[in-house]
Amino acid sequence: MCQCSTHAQRDTAANPGRRQFVQLAALGGGAALLGSFLPQTAYAAGGTDALLLSCMDYRLVDETEAFMAARGMKNKYDHIVLAGAALGAITNKFPAWNQAFWEHLDVAISLHHIHKVMILDHRDCGAYKVVLGEDFGKMPDKETQTHAETLMTLRKQILAKYPQLAVETYLMALDGSVQQIVPKG
Repeated sequence: MCQCSTHAQRDTAANPGRRQFVQLAALGGGAALLGSFLPQTAYAAGGTDALLLSCMDYRLVDETEAFMAARGMKNKYDHIVLAGAALGAITNKFPAWNQAFWEHLDVAISLHHIHKVMILDHRDCGAYKVVLGEDFGKMPDKETQTHAETLMTLRKQILAKYPQLAVETYLMALDGSVQQIVPKG
């Protein structure tokens, strides 16, 4: 007369038996193995130097990374990407982009303790065509002036809200060359 089912119930409820121990061990080992294949969470330690705002243009991804690396900023900056970069952050045509920029800036300040915002616009920008309705690529002087005005407008807005931050503004050509746009006066 075997009371295996009663014995198994007693083991389950009060004192796990050998079978349950092996099952739990297998589950734990499987979870540990699975965990080795999952992305690991890395928490920010310390801070980054800057927040970079650049355009989404696929033609300049490598050039943007090279620009930052050349300034000693490799792996030392947060990066937000908006179509039109500075224009995307200030245009009334896409207000959600404005909000996204300011919220990302707030997070970069509070979480990573940035002390600088770098804004990188580029020539022949499709977002400038969409938002402003004009193709500046054929008018380099007017294109420079329009980007400079937009960059300075965003710079002024950032400094009004966060006077402790440095703000650097740049304009990249399609060949990757960059000119710094500085405030007048």
